[in-house]
Amino acid sequence: MWVLAVILVVALLIPVAAILVDSPLGKSVARRMESRTDAAGAGGPTPELRDVQRKVEVLETEMEDLSRSVAGMREELQFMQRLLEDPRRKKPTS
Repeated sequence: MWVLAVILVVALLIPVAAILVDSPLGKSVARRMESRTDAAGAGGPTPELRDVQRKVEVLETEMEDLSRSVAGMREELQFMQRLLEDPRRKKPTS
């Protein structure tokens, strides 16, 4: 019985892990891990370069958030336009 429970938990954790990896948080963690391995192999970037890299990462994350917000607003606007259309006007049939 407990084997079935373990299999069920693992099966349910797979989609959760996929969502977390694809989220902005997962991407940020991946960038940090990548920068640490790069720094260990090349002697490390200068403090100025690290500061610029951090700023670029913050800007990229903010751009992704803004893109998602704009897409959401676009969908909301289309929904509102459909609601406000004249209900007496017949839709064209294909």
